Amino acid sequence: MLLLGCIKEVSDYELVISLPNGLSGFVPVTQISDAYSKMLSKQVAQGELLEDLNSLSDMYSPGTLVRCIVTSVEKSADGRRSIKLSIDPKKVNKGLTASALVSGMLLSGIVSSVEDHGYLIDIGVSGTHAFLPRQKAQNYIKAVKRGPDMKIGQNLNCVIVEVKNEGRVVRLSVDRSDVAASLATERQNWTLSNLLPGLVVKARVQKVAPLGIKVSFLSSFTGIVDFMHMDPEKSMNYSPDQVIKACILSIHPTSKVVRLTLRQAFLHPGGSPNQLSNDRMGAVVEESTVKAFYKQFGAVFELDDGTLAFARLKHLSKTRKSFKPGAFKTGCKHKCRIIDYSLMDEMCIVSLKYQIIEARFLQYQDIHAGDVVQGKVFALKPIGMQVKVTDGIKGLVPSMHLADVILKQPEKKYNIGDEVRCRVLECSPAGKKLILTLKKSLVQSKLPVLSSYEDAKPGLITHGFVVCAREFGCIVKFYNDVKGLVPKNELSSEPISCPDKVFHEGQVVKVMVLKCEPQQERLLLSFRLSSKPAPEDKKECTPKKKQEVKYQIGEMVDVKVLKKKDNGLEVSVLEDEGNVIASIPTVHLSDFVANCKLLWHCLQEGDVLPRVMCLHDKGEHIILSRKSAVISAVQEEQVVRSFSEIQPGMLLTGYVRNVMPFGVFVEFPYGVTGLAPKVSMSDKFVTDTKDHFVVGQTVIAKVMSTDEEKQRVLLNLKLSECSSGDSAAESFALLNQYFKEMKEIRNLLRRRGEPSVARGLCELVPGKELQLVVQDVKEDGSALFSGSCVTGVTVTATRYHLGDKNIVPGEKTKALVLHVDALTSKVYVSLREELLKQRAKLVCVRGSQRTPSTLPSCST
Repeated sequence: MLLLGCIKEVSDYELVISLPNGLSGFVPVTQISDAYSKMLSKQVAQGELLEDLNSLSDMYSPGTLVRCIVTSVEKSADGRRSIKLSIDPKKVNKGLTASALVSGMLLSGIVSSVEDHGYLIDIGVSGTHAFLPRQKAQNYIKAVKRGPDMKIGQNLNCVIVEVKNEGRVVRLSVDRSDVAASLATERQNWTLSNLLPGLVVKARVQKVAPLGIKVSFLSSFTGIVDFMHMDPEKSMNYSPDQVIKACILSIHPTSKVVRLTLRQAFLHPGGSPNQLSNDRMGAVVEESTVKAFYKQFGAVFELDDGTLAFARLKHLSKTRKSFKPGAFKTGCKHKCRIIDYSLMDEMCIVSLKYQIIEARFLQYQDIHAGDVVQGKVFALKPIGMQVKVTDGIKGLVPSMHLADVILKQPEKKYNIGDEVRCRVLECSPAGKKLILTLKKSLVQSKLPVLSSYEDAKPGLITHGFVVCAREFGCIVKFYNDVKGLVPKNELSSEPISCPDKVFHEGQVVKVMVLKCEPQQERLLLSFRLSSKPAPEDKKECTPKKKQEVKYQIGEMVDVKVLKKKDNGLEVSVLEDEGNVIASIPTVHLSDFVANCKLLWHCLQEGDVLPRVMCLHDKGEHIILSRKSAVISAVQEEQVVRSFSEIQPGMLLTGYVRNVMPFGVFVEFPYGVTGLAPKVSMSDKFVTDTKDHFVVGQTVIAKVMSTDEEKQRVLLNLKLSECSSGDSAAESFALLNQYFKEMKEIRNLLRRRGEPSVARGLCELVPGKELQLVVQDVKEDGSALFSGSCVTGVTVTATRYHLGDKNIVPGEKTKALVLHVDALTSKVYVSLREELLKQRAKLVCVRGSQRTPSTLPSCST
């Protein structure tokens, strides 16, 4: 379908075109012309900018009329239709042949080449060489003010001045007076197969109807002027046989229906329709008067300033069921909001929907960096998540901003249609670009929003996120692409040798502005925030911070728990009468990751922990560890105290400091750190590093190589490489330590005198046989159980551990405890006969070897 359109917006990659009847379409950058597309391809192939390739914004501006052809109509994920267009002359003028070209014709052309004496113009006619002399283009070049020369890809309204050699050579004019005066006539031999939008014709009124006018033109053609395209000042004065001037708006390819406009702005080719002032967009009009109602289309209103507006049928009420036609009789008044402007109809588009009238955001211009917005998940893509804020506003949450931590599988956390609360990082109305974040630390931040360098006053404390961590420090980004540098000496009160091991991309941080130079867009920041002094009464209650006492790494101390924090325990050292405070991170409570959380949960203020090892002693920051494997390594001198002591082949005990996509950083006592690359992490193939290791996990690592100049250590964490020889003994030692800790945890729960549920969990140890009643069998094949010995506890068995039994609710059965999760009060059991029989055999063997008085209790 051929259409006359008006450029509404210009971006780097497309033109947004206003079409008749309030529609919009898009011309991709690849649909300008052959010559322009070839230059684009050449630039991509060379990988550098071409001097003679101009951007769309250099050649096109809003308000310019262009001839288009519809290339496709696509349905987007939210059900809206997207109209793709082309202004390529080879497609727009495909109905024309060289023999049909006649002087006086008005055609669309695109500059395809700049020559010494003029320009080659692509008019899309095969076998025709179209030329525009340079002198004939000078007035036009001065008028458009786009430089001293025309540009390849520039769209022109061309009038054929001369035709030679049966149409093989034509000379053109783009002079504005020639274009404006052009009129399509019978002499030009236009046919339905080559008729073009944008042609101005003399038409005769055949019939006047409420929804429009039927006209005839160019002797044998008929067309329709709908109600939106009658001249508003003459709409009631048209009569049959009246001769009027009209402009062709569209030609349907199959039905051959031609639609025209009588609006004055289109009756002189090369003109431009009236535009709406920016301050009017989004305005709420308290009283708009119904001028006309069309039951199949919508209603025309007169606004408070006398201009006309159109509301589509779906915008007249909240739903189709709530729509009342009687409310739209001529003269009725309604409250509405201007939601758009149709350049091709020279008319505001309004909505009467309450939710739109009251909406906080209507267009991208209404949104500012730092705003918190509600939206719905629209699509999940590799680059991030698309969020629909309103029908006309969509934003992108980059992958890095889907959560406070990097999500490897966002589809497990978010579903299409989910409501999300985001914060605006960046909004560019011109490019319809909206970047959002879902990081809770940013969304919920109460600190000032830093969205311009002018706002960055020294002393300002705000939240940002790390985009780069290198040897020189960290680069932190804020809103509207404002970013600054935290130099190495401002990262912490303690020296940090490798910032990239402490800070990661996407990490939300609190920073203070030290210095800003807005003109140069330079910003100096610090992570060292000035802290407020503690109140006097609190100072008296808190043990004195360690000042003169020094602890050696590896020194064993007894401590008392002072306070439980989110990331560990605050403790006081008993040897110094409780005057020295230190901390035990949660991950350092045990060698076993699962036990760390259990111990943190069970330990309470006042509990005493014996024989805890000093891991770091830096000024007032004492870090302690209860990791048995790490303590043993230090006591047995199987450690290195400096980089110079490291030798390839060594087996060292340490703990995971950081898990990155490319590998794992392992820290050893005395602060030496090494990297185990992805290929050296496991004997199995590693797809995602986080599937194999977690921060704080105790590991044995083998030194592969060292780089003294860069102070780097490469490690291997493969089990096949890290065994000292007697792997069975090592495994049993670890198991023994695990069960010791589980016994300690059960004793803590018992001593605590906690509710019966917790005490009951202490008795439910792996291997214990239970008498249960089937409570429910789920669709996935798993089952839930109840029983007097498991009151208040969730007991479950997976489909695999039901064996071949077909159980039903109410049935009594024996089960074997497989695992007890004390944190969630869940017990996992098995009904498999082979496990129950093995347990029975084990009891018999023990009974024959020991007296009854020496049998272990269920609590050990």
